Amino acid sequence: MEVKVVKHILEANERIAYQNRNLFDDRGIVVVNLMGSPGAGKTTLLERSIEALKESTPMAVIEGDITSSYDAERIAAHAIPTVQINTGGACHLDGNMVRDALPELALDGVRLLVVENVGNLVCPAEFNIGEHHKAMIISTTEGDDKPGKYPLMFQVSHVLILNKIDLLPHLSFDMERFKEEARKVNPKLTVIPISCTTGEGLETWFRWLEERTRGKA
Repeated sequence: MEVKVVKHILEANERIAYQNRNLFDDRGIVVVNLMGSPGAGKTTLLERSIEALKESTPMAVIEGDITSSYDAERIAAHAIPTVQINTGGACHLDGNMVRDALPELALDGVRLLVVENVGNLVCPAEFNIGEHHKAMIISTTEGDDKPGKYPLMFQVSHVLILNKIDLLPHLSFDMERFKEEARKVNPKLTVIPISCTTGEGLETWFRWLEERTRGKA
């Protein structure tokens, strides 16, 4: 008996993501897929980035969550185009969800679109949404063993933002071990230690974003 093999769902997603990417390129919009655990500081980092860059780099944001619009309301308060995607249980955004959300965004003149993915260190790494860059944020409170536990997220990311470094004196987090383990998984990974609370390191992150929107990297 012949068994028909159904093409993997990721293949269908890749086709839609490719279409999204073409749309972004045609409009001159650089897209960053921001991924990380719940509580790592994704939304706070976005708020700090908007405050610093929105005059020089017109921005828009897609917020992904299983339910609620809390984060989207926080971002919209900064007067930039914002749309919320509620996945209804799915642990990640995919190309189709992003495609469906785009008509709800005022993208004229936008140079940078940041997609805040659902809080998760596994599924978001597997699904392309048409982004140019994958950015991962992790906090020191999550421990220094995460590169070995969640290697795919580290492998696919272009930049890693290590948040809450102001708490290091109160934690057993080994910074050098963390960086070493992260670069074993991805030798090309850029690591940017920051504190959204004190502002330490944020200028390096802002510069990374500006360089991408200007096509320098």
